[in-house]
Formats: sequence, structure tokens, C-alpha cells
Amino acid sequence: MHHPLLEIIESHKQGKPVGIYSVCSANLFVLNASVIQAKYDDSYLLIEATCNQVNQYGGYTGQTPEEFQKSVYSIINFWGYKKENIILGGDHLGPNPWKDEPAKDAMEKAGELVQNYVASGFTKIHLDTSMYCRDDIGDRTEPLDTEIVASRTAKLCWIAEKTWKNLDKKIPPLYVIGTEVPIPGGAQEPLSQLDVTSVEDIRKTIEIFEYTFKKEKLEDAWSRIIAMVVQPGVEFSNKQIINYKRDKAEQLSRFIEKVPNMVFEVHSTDFQKPSALKQLVEDHFAILKVGPALTFAFREAIIALSFIEDEWSKVKRINPLSKVIQIVDKEMKENPQYWEKYYHGNEREKAFLRKYSYSDRIRYYWQQPNVKDALAQLLENLKQYPPPLTLISQYFPVQYQKIRNGKLGNDPINIIYDKIKEILIDYSQATGQLKQLDLREGIVS
Repeated sequence: MHHPLLEIIESHKQGKPVGIYSVCSANLFVLNASVIQAKYDDSYLLIEATCNQVNQYGGYTGQTPEEFQKSVYSIINFWGYKKENIILGGDHLGPNPWKDEPAKDAMEKAGELVQNYVASGFTKIHLDTSMYCRDDIGDRTEPLDTEIVASRTAKLCWIAEKTWKNLDKKIPPLYVIGTEVPIPGGAQEPLSQLDVTSVEDIRKTIEIFEYTFKKEKLEDAWSRIIAMVVQPGVEFSNKQIINYKRDKAEQLSRFIEKVPNMVFEVHSTDFQKPSALKQLVEDHFAILKVGPALTFAFREAIIALSFIEDEWSKVKRINPLSKVIQIVDKEMKENPQYWEKYYHGNEREKAFLRKYSYSDRIRYYWQQPNVKDALAQLLENLKQYPPPLTLISQYFPVQYQKIRNGKLGNDPINIIYDKIKEILIDYSQATGQLKQLDLREGIVS
């Protein structure tokens, strides 16, 4: 059976400006909105989990790969989305969650991680062993030696291949190699400039990886490496976005044209302009990762709904109020491990960033029990007391137009989904997945 991603890569290598976007999030609202959009487009949907989000110990979401897979399949079954159109991917699979341990121990856990992902039906596997472990020798301001990275990647690939063959599944895993700089999730420091990955670094990486894979008798797996992660000059931090400038990535674009069966994958494409996303795909950065931009839209929706709740409660005397924004901020202050390395400044500045940063570290807190309860209270209050359209217009002008035009119900969950879909549509259009529609859909005439 042909892997769906191979169809897209083959079409792209034949000169068609097509690609695929990868939803890298475990947020249930984001996942539901993504399935709704993909069903509308009748397109493939790539959903990925990272090694920190989902691993054999639960990750920060508390889910193993098998549990994450079941969660996604529950959503696609609910919406009647075609099972054969879903693609599950594992992102940055390697020793990163255990990099503070000796390399031997970290790699053993990384091998178990890869085995879990492949056994759970994930067929797009990004192998990333680029990080230093505790006992690795070398200048930590420089990348880990490429030969070490290639050797460790081959070891993990062996485990993936063995797991797949033992499962006797028809569709073999496809692989992605390479990593991006800075670290996943957005830059920690203010951005002044951003270096584009050099062609020489890519050429060297491919040569060393190919030699290592073939030496380890992984020729078949090497033929299924479909992409390499690079930095084309896009990034975001707390308050900044580095926009794509195609002239800076021209050499990268020309180089990959000559590499059979391989395109580039780009992380941190969040918050890029729609025109830039389209240019990235045209320039052979055909796999676009998006995550924080989607949870950023989710956060925008929740804050707007909380403002609506506050205003409407003065008329309807809604009780109890959810106080969801105060509760999530209290949770962040009491458990700062997910944001304190990212947000700097005085207390007022950090309070602002906790709520409004592009890095969107608030996304780590929506699943905390007390925050979930407050969010459920918000949604229940606005279902029980649907706000008037005047309030919807104030905080959700796009969704207001759709409600007026009968395209969307005045329901808080549907409004949240639609807010997230505003971002998804940009990616769907850029990758050639978007179903043709009237661009004036939802506009009141």
C-alpha cells in the first residue's frame, strides 16, 4: 500500500507546488478543529506528537503514544473523517527528554520511545539525536558531531524497522532527519538575526547519514527518508516574528531540487504570513509544522469568551463565573516550570507574557484539573446563557458574520473551532489542500 505522504512528495518533485501541513499539538480543541477542516477539504491530515508531549512515561500531556493515537482516532470517528486519510507522526524522537542522563541510558529510553511510536501506528518518524547527553564530550556551543548524530539515528532507525516488520503492517514508516535551531517551541531570547542552514551543512549531513545507514544495512530505510529539517530563516519569540525572505533561502531551494525523493521540513512556521507559507511550499519547504499559532488562536478565543461572560453576567447575573483567566494565571505562577526560562522582565512584563506571548507557554496549562474545570464552567455558562450578537460582534467579528449568515451556530465550542480554523485555512491553502470555496462565505450582504 502506498503511503499518503509519498503521493504528496512525488507530486511536489514533479513540479507541482503542493505540500502538507503538520498539526503539532495535543490540544483537543485544536485536534477537533483540524479534523473538521481536513474533512471539509477532503484532504490528508498529518498530526504529530513530540517526544516531550507524548512518550512511554506519559510526557507533559500524560499520554503514551498508544493513548494519543486512540484519542486522535476517537476524534476522527466522531466527525466521520476517513481513517485512511489520517497520518500520525512522531516529532524529535530521540534522547531529548533524557539528555541530562548518560548517553547509554538516554539512548535506551529513546529506543523504547521509537518502538512505542511505531507500534502504535505512527508512520512519519522524525529521528532527532542532535542533542548532547550528559557524558558527551565537546564544545556545547557547537552542534554535536554529525557522525555521532548519524550513528545514534541509525540505531533508532533499526529499532523502528524491526518494530514495523514484526507488526507485519503494509505501510512502512517514512523518516525525517535533521533538526532546527533554536529549540522547539520558539526562541527563548530576543531575535536580532537568524542564520539560514547552509547548503554545505546539508550536503555533509546527507553524505554522512547515507554512508552510516548503508554501513548498517539500512538501505531500504534510507530510501524512505522523505525530508530533512532545516532553518530557512523563520522563527518567532515572545514578541517578534522573523518573516520568510525567499532570497535568503534560494540556495537551499536549488539544492534540494537535485536530491531525489526528498524535500525540506520546516518547524516554527507559526505566525508566518499566508503569502510566506505559500512561498515556502513553492521553494520546496513542503512540510510545514504548526502548533503554537493554533493554541495561540485557542487562547485568543478563551480570553474573548471570558470577556463576553463578564459583560453578559452583568445582565443575566451568571453565577458562578468561570474566572478561567485568573485561574490559569494562578496555576502558571504556582507551577512556572513551563514558562520561567522563556519569560523575562519585571512582574508586570512577565504577567503580560504569560497571557499574550507568541511563544504561548500557556498551552501547557489548559489540561490542569482546576483549569479544565474553569474552562468547562465558561462553556457551560455561555451555552446556558447564549450571548447577544452585539457581544459576539465586539469580540469575534469574523464569527459574528458567519452566525448572521447562518454558517455558524452561536455556541462557544463552535466559535472556538472556527477561530482555530482561521489559521488552519492559511496552511491548507498554502499546501494546496484547501477545497475551493467562495471567499465571501459567511459575509453578510
